Amino acid sequence: MMTRRDLSLSLAAGAAAALLPGTAVAQDLPRARNVVLVHGLFADGSCWSEVIPKLQAVGLDVTSVQNPLTTLEESVASTKRVLARQEGPTVLVGHSFSGMIVTEAGVDPKVSALVYVAARAPDAGEDYTALAKTYPTPPASAGIVFDGDEGRLSEAAFLKDFAGDLPADKARVLFAVQQPFHKALLAGKTTQAAWRSKPSFYAVSTEDRTIDPDLERFMAKRMNARTLELKASHLSLISQPQAVADLILEAAGHGHGHP
Repeated sequence: MMTRRDLSLSLAAGAAAALLPGTAVAQDLPRARNVVLVHGLFADGSCWSEVIPKLQAVGLDVTSVQNPLTTLEESVASTKRVLARQEGPTVLVGHSFSGMIVTEAGVDPKVSALVYVAARAPDAGEDYTALAKTYPTPPASAGIVFDGDEGRLSEAAFLKDFAGDLPADKARVLFAVQQPFHKALLAGKTTQAAWRSKPSFYAVSTEDRTIDPDLERFMAKRMNARTLELKASHLSLISQPQAVADLILEAAGHGHGHP
C-alpha cells in the first residue's frame, strides 16, 4: 500500500501546489460512482455550482444536499436520506460547518472516502467550539447577526471575511441567497468520527477568515488526511473550483491516470 508519499495536483491558477502526505492515494480507493456534497453556514446547495459540472464531466453522479441548518441531527438526517439513494461507492464532501455532518454521516458503508473543504472535522463527542477557542478568533465571527434564533452573516463580513477573494458582484449574489441557521445547530456534537476509519482528504484555505487556517491544518493532520493547501478564502469551492474538483476526483479514484 502506498502511503506517506507526496503527490502533486493540477491546480487552478493561484493555487498553492502543496499536497501533503496522508492515508490513501487514488490507486488504493474503490472507484466511486457518486459524489454527495454538503454545504455549511451562510450558504445553500448552490454554493457547489462551480464544482458540480467538473465532476459530472467525468461521469460521476452528483447530488448537492439542501442542508436545513436547523439542528445537527436534522442536518445529518438530510444527508443520510441522500446517501440512501446512492448506488455504489460514494465520496462524501463537506464545506465549512458541514464537516460536522460528514464526520457523523460518513460512517455509512456506501461512503468510500471523505473530503473536507475548509471544514470542521471534530472527533467523536468533541466540543468543537472549545477546540476553536484554542486558536485566534477568525474575523468573520464578529459579523454574525441574529434575528431571534436565526443567525446570518452581515453583508460587510460576507464580502470581506467569507468571500474575500471573489469579485464583489459575485459575492453579493451569494450573500443574497445565504440560508439562515438556527442557534440550536451550533450546540450539536458528533457521536462518531468517520475520518478515523475512512480515507480522508482536506483542502486548507490559507487565506481563510472564517475558520483559522492553522486550525484547519491541525484537523487535517490529526485525521492523517491527504492535504491540499489553496491560497483562497473560505470559499475555495467557488474561487478555485478546479482545484477542489481535482481533490474530490482523487478521492473518487479518478485522478492521476484514471480518466
